[in-house]
Amino acid sequence: MSSPQYILGISAFYHDSAACLLRDGEIIAAAQEDRFTRKKADSSFPENAVQYCLSEAGIDVSDLAYVGFYDKPLLKFERILETYFGVVPAGLRSFLMAGPLWIKEKLYMDRLLRRALDYKGEILYAEHHESHAASAFFPSPFEEAAILTMDGVGEWATASIGRGTGSEIEILKELHWPDSLGLLYSAFTYYTGFKVNSGEYKVMGLAPYGEPKFVDLILEHLIDLRDDGSFQIDQRYFNYLSGLTMTSRAFDELFGAPPRKPESPVTQREMDLARSVQDVCEEIMLRMARTAQSLTGSKNLCLAGGVALNCVGNGRILREGPFDNIWIQPAAGDAGGALGVASLIWHRHCGGKRVVNGSGRDSMKGAYLGPSFEPDDIQARLDTLGAVYKRLEQGDLIDQAADVLASEKVLGFFDGRMEFGPRALGARSILGDPRSPAMQKTMNLKIKFRESFRPFAPTVLAERVSDYFEIDRESPYMLLVAPVKEELRIPLSEEDQALFGVDKLNVPRSDIPAVTHVNYSARIQSVNATDNPNYHALIKAFEAKTGCGVVVNTSFNVRGEPIVCTPEDAYTCFMRTNMDFLAVGPFLLDKTEQPEWVEETDWRDHIALD
Repeated sequence: MSSPQYILGISAFYHDSAACLLRDGEIIAAAQEDRFTRKKADSSFPENAVQYCLSEAGIDVSDLAYVGFYDKPLLKFERILETYFGVVPAGLRSFLMAGPLWIKEKLYMDRLLRRALDYKGEILYAEHHESHAASAFFPSPFEEAAILTMDGVGEWATASIGRGTGSEIEILKELHWPDSLGLLYSAFTYYTGFKVNSGEYKVMGLAPYGEPKFVDLILEHLIDLRDDGSFQIDQRYFNYLSGLTMTSRAFDELFGAPPRKPESPVTQREMDLARSVQDVCEEIMLRMARTAQSLTGSKNLCLAGGVALNCVGNGRILREGPFDNIWIQPAAGDAGGALGVASLIWHRHCGGKRVVNGSGRDSMKGAYLGPSFEPDDIQARLDTLGAVYKRLEQGDLIDQAADVLASEKVLGFFDGRMEFGPRALGARSILGDPRSPAMQKTMNLKIKFRESFRPFAPTVLAERVSDYFEIDRESPYMLLVAPVKEELRIPLSEEDQALFGVDKLNVPRSDIPAVTHVNYSARIQSVNATDNPNYHALIKAFEAKTGCGVVVNTSFNVRGEPIVCTPEDAYTCFMRTNMDFLAVGPFLLDKTEQPEWVEETDWRDHIALD
């Protein structure tokens, strides 16, 4: 019997660095570096994520058959050089900032990787959108599918359409720099006063509060949109080619004002801008999806790339697009590129056969691919922290945790392996009662320390998903938005219908108001007993006590910090916020019983607000 082949995939040096380890094509472990360093969207070499992946498999670097990197640095440098030289002298300042780092390090990626890993074997590279496409198709539940990838930019490509069949993928069509849907959306993220590469979620969440007043302006002046979803951007209105900002003075003049200053009040104008760019984004996504179907003839679609995290657009593709089935990579952004390049090496370079189980299940293991902690280890860590806890049998812990939620208390839930990707899926989550009209505001302001307009997602029992939402399938990764069922909605009075902006937030819209957005939509996570038995059991217990098979689920972190990784991270977040209880492994902690929490400085002074 031959020894197993281990392949390590790495994405790094832009944002969301990550590592992923395959054993004979099976995903063994995957994690983002920022979870370990506590530096949000950390772009540095993922040394901690690599060490975790190796330790999870019980191997050393010397046991690796191959190391893969998720893009091709030489091609990317070629694009950067051509861009800067094409806009001389305007791009000189940007080049003087980026050039030395490229010349010193990134052009010598082999040397950098070998030194960082102490690795002497073969290193292979994939193009950026090939890595995205591979991460979308190979773990999917489909024998064949169309593939659509969309993001800011890789080397030259900004979007691609491909076909996956068996163990092969093929790129059929690409959209190239500088025409980019991801950068168009990021430009509006910047213009509305949020941080690029992390604030795009805010724009999407803000959109339902606004009206699409600027759609015509965008389509008339900013982009020339074609029927196939391709487009050309008028660069006079943007500054990402040559400058250090996303938009230009011409953009300000077109929309009648300079960019909103970060942390200043959000006005109706920002809401209307968010709604407008969201509508344009959805239209482009739909047109690209239709083109993908016409090129491939497939009834299945796989999605990846940062734009595939736009769950509102994904929901529209599912409802209005030409596909019967869609599957979105849960780590759709650059972190997922580590999985993509490792999968490409296994199937393309090693000739590994792809096996689809036929049950409709993907091979992502629920995205629970990160570190976990044994009960005795957790107990030792809690003791070191001076925490006060009860150790309970699993059934008792679930029952008491359900009581906490049913009494409208907020619960931190830390259980099993950490999630891979930007969403908390019940392993590192903060939970609440969706029936409470005050829960959204409470969790935003007192626990997450973020803007009150941001919506929360529901986790619903997979077997009950169609009882609460207008969707006929599971949504395990919180990447589809669907309407709340009509019969659960609360009709609005004429007075309520006349409200504008965040005033809409205070009007309950359904029997589960804490997870119902102002347009009656919800960003759904369904959970089944196979992928996460403890989380499923908790919601079942909550349902038994309340009749509600849904809980509020948000990521276990505060604004500006990554999702928690360790029991220490969880306890620190618990003590810094107004969370009421913490369940970590088999331990339940009551905030009122904890020793006084003292920090020398205000921790919020040291985080990067997103």
